[in-house]
Amino acid sequence: MFKNFEAIDSPELLKQIPIQYLKEFADYLRHFLIEKIAEQGGHFAANLGAVELTIALHYVFDSPKDKLIWDVGHQSYAHKILTGRKEAFINIRKLNGISGFPKMNENIHDAFGTGHSSTSISAALGYAVSAKLMHIKRQNIAVIGDGALSAGQAFEGLNNAGISNANITIIINDNHIGIDPSQGALGEYLEQLEYKNDNLFTDFGFQYFGPIDGHNVLELITVFEKLKSIEGPKVVHVKTTKGKGYQPAEDEQTKWHSTSKFDKLSGKSLIINNGLPKYQDVFGMALLRQAEINDKVVAITPAMISGSSLNYMQTIYPERVFDVGIAEQHAVTFAAGLAAAGMRPFCCIYSTFLQRGYDQLIHDVALQNLPVIFAIDRAGLVGEDGPTHHGVFDLAFLQTIPNLVIVSPRDEKELVRAVNTAVKHLDSPFVIRYPRGKANNIISVVDMESMEIGKADCIIEGDELCVISHGCIFSECKDAVEKLKSEYDIALYDFKFIKPLDADLILDLFIKYQKILVVEEGQKLGGLGSTLAIMASENGYKGELKCMGISDQFTPHGSAEELLEFNGINSKAIIKSIKELFS
Repeated sequence: MFKNFEAIDSPELLKQIPIQYLKEFADYLRHFLIEKIAEQGGHFAANLGAVELTIALHYVFDSPKDKLIWDVGHQSYAHKILTGRKEAFINIRKLNGISGFPKMNENIHDAFGTGHSSTSISAALGYAVSAKLMHIKRQNIAVIGDGALSAGQAFEGLNNAGISNANITIIINDNHIGIDPSQGALGEYLEQLEYKNDNLFTDFGFQYFGPIDGHNVLELITVFEKLKSIEGPKVVHVKTTKGKGYQPAEDEQTKWHSTSKFDKLSGKSLIINNGLPKYQDVFGMALLRQAEINDKVVAITPAMISGSSLNYMQTIYPERVFDVGIAEQHAVTFAAGLAAAGMRPFCCIYSTFLQRGYDQLIHDVALQNLPVIFAIDRAGLVGEDGPTHHGVFDLAFLQTIPNLVIVSPRDEKELVRAVNTAVKHLDSPFVIRYPRGKANNIISVVDMESMEIGKADCIIEGDELCVISHGCIFSECKDAVEKLKSEYDIALYDFKFIKPLDADLILDLFIKYQKILVVEEGQKLGGLGSTLAIMASENGYKGELKCMGISDQFTPHGSAEELLEFNGINSKAIIKSIKELFS
């Protein structure tokens, strides 16, 4: 009866398993994860590495009374299975299915929603201090990876928690890798750290336990049972292997951080490769070309070497590529310092993560008008990773900042031209935003031309209605216009420069067209449409201006196609809006 592992889907049932069978249960749970992720894709290696740790936490502690907070959250799949979501796991990361990250409104055992790294210590301290103030006896536990521990917020939390006298436990899941291998002095420090009474954490005011074998579930349980009777701030240092139990993932941990569907026996992807490059690869190759031409070109990224395709440049010019760890604020100001010293820095960062460096972008870059080039990857909807990762806010927070040039290329050719233009532009910061996913064509990055800053393009001429777009939503707009061209005389313009805008052209469009439709893959509030609405008001435009974009809500997870439809910005919705404007 104790080996009916398939029935275990709650902490209560887990606790009924005799301790001697937990290693077998860990093997079962790891096999279950491999089976399910092979069928549907998802975050893989990090979850395999946290199986025994998850079992031990739920075996010893009493969630949801005790609070378990999983930093970043891509290590939380086993936690989801053990907290009532085993049957729902088949729809993880799918539209209307469960999230791939912890989410407070999804399950009572998700004490805090995560998705961006390094927030767990601060959140757990909030729980711990509230318990102290309300005289509630409970455990408050943050599980944080060594990579996430490198971020500034993690140190801010450590600094505060160490003197709090609150009952907080910080578990460092140390596997020496985030997506790419962990960078910085802290990782090296943890590597050589052995149990002693005097170390970084004890100096911060914590009781230190470790290092502990994170795949020995019995040892973990012994330590966790001991911790239950020890009050105050504690650090438990756990050593794990990312990808544990699946050899291809252990051998290539970066590749297997997240995966599409694959054959579990061979490890081969089941997704047919059409041979087209990803946008990030187009950028990476264009950057390498510029690095070959100009020895002042350098690249900085906060722990996204592979994700930003900086491996092309890193292979040839390793001394000019800097992975600063999960430290977006530092990355931006480091780039500012490089620019001030005469270098041509590319700060390569996902749209959703640039949010974490916003003050530095304003204060250290734009205010001083330093020519940092921001390569903003994953701009727009990103699919299954969901609301913590959608890059739909960057235009709203970038447009308001003086001195920036902002370009949103419509395709891979325009992306390369934007990179070429940015390197030559020494007058101000330069922002290039581009999407996740595959490009439309294979192109050469050699001898590509530059852009004229601030100029828009007329793609399709027409006299009755004008459609304006920017970025890769252009393809949906073009499809819609071409399908309606036989019925209506529609023009299509690509305003790839969001800032500075082609103001003279806009005024001409206000004169020529009584119907204007703006379409963008970002928040309507603060987007290009908002800017054009202000200009229309200021210039007495009497026609009809309609804006299509993402309304005032967070977009859920789902496929790219589903999310375009969810937000009403696919070709079908654009056709409907055009017809309504003519009705």
